Amino acid sequence: MKIINNPNRESWSEVLKRPTQTVGDIEATVTEIFTKVSETGDVAIKRFTKKFDGINLESNVVTPNEIELAIQQVPEKLQKAIRLAKQNIEVFHTAQKTSRTAIETAKGVQCWQEKRPIQKVGLYIPGGTAPLFSTVLMLAVPAQIAGCKDIVLCSPPNKEGILAPEILFAAQLCGITKIIKVGGIQAIAGLTFGTETIPQVYKIFGPGNQFVTVAKQLATKYGVAIDMPAGPSELLVVADKTANASYIASDLLSQAEHGADSQVILVSTSKRLIDEVSEEVAIQLEVLPRKAIAEKAIANSKLIFVENDDKALELINEYGPEHFIICCENEDLYIDGIKNAGSVFIGDYTPESAGDYASGTNHTLPTNGFSKAYSGVNLDSFLKSMTFQKISKEGLLNIGEAIELMAEAEGLQAHKNAVTIRLKDLK
Repeated sequence: MKIINNPNRESWSEVLKRPTQTVGDIEATVTEIFTKVSETGDVAIKRFTKKFDGINLESNVVTPNEIELAIQQVPEKLQKAIRLAKQNIEVFHTAQKTSRTAIETAKGVQCWQEKRPIQKVGLYIPGGTAPLFSTVLMLAVPAQIAGCKDIVLCSPPNKEGILAPEILFAAQLCGITKIIKVGGIQAIAGLTFGTETIPQVYKIFGPGNQFVTVAKQLATKYGVAIDMPAGPSELLVVADKTANASYIASDLLSQAEHGADSQVILVSTSKRLIDEVSEEVAIQLEVLPRKAIAEKAIANSKLIFVENDDKALELINEYGPEHFIICCENEDLYIDGIKNAGSVFIGDYTPESAGDYASGTNHTLPTNGFSKAYSGVNLDSFLKSMTFQKISKEGLLNIGEAIELMAEAEGLQAHKNAVTIRLKDLK
């Protein structure tokens, strides 16, 4: 990891640069696949699955028999752990339910807001080197709580043409029955346009690599909403001299092992701690099964010394991390002052892994600085807020003249007439 000492503000944008390709580098590939899928549907899906996943599938739809076999392959202890995580995620997301908001804005003018589920949603579950069955819980649980009618799950098959048993177990545990073996850009394209086997949806959820992220952004051009641009994972830890170097190193590596394009950063007011963490990262890295992947991410990562907490907080808000861990004596400063972060983890005994799996919060979060404007997935992500209003005769008499005057001032005579014709009858 590169050590950077007290960078000046003019260099922050370069220091905090993510190791990701630009949209321009990827968009041509994404556009080509979208075009093929929109034109030939499952024919294109099958072709790209063979090209990118190395498997020629007779059918990309998961059968009930495949689900049953998968359940038998998941050890009982792991099943119990997944059930515990599901329970905590349900508790946290159920607590996010809100009741109808109603108000009489003027005498006789009733306005209210209610939430309705998005009817058709697509859940993208990354596969590849680490099939993220935990993401099934993070997306399917709030989708079910919200009451989404049609839920489609897409995930890339392995070289044998199957999905990880844990993914299928988590899916059936959450009541998901429409599961498609397709990944990458072609999965997002299939959910966008619909094919013979992949239903078209109204909104697509889920993290992915840079290609999936750009594909989701392209989907919005075709009228499909997305949860957020969620690309390669990232973590920023802020720590002072009181922090535990081995804990911090383990947290940094926990995100580095996600992928070669992940990024982890330590910001600290202690040069000694930075040296200790650097040594611990090297030691712990040696025994990781995913060492080769983590090493590449660590090469893109940084240890940054700053002179005080205020400067550290300013730098962190400029970065806008996906995951933010606070290991400082003055933790309240960071808790109160953080403006841009997807999810915050506080104290020595709150590893980021807890949020990834079982504490109850959602791990589908904005990356690449999008936490400055986007929220992580939550119950409201699967709902739409709809407003209603009902105006009585008295209510229209109370606000009618104001409507007429405003409509006329904007030059919209028909808008004015819609009120005037009613007021004449009432008067």
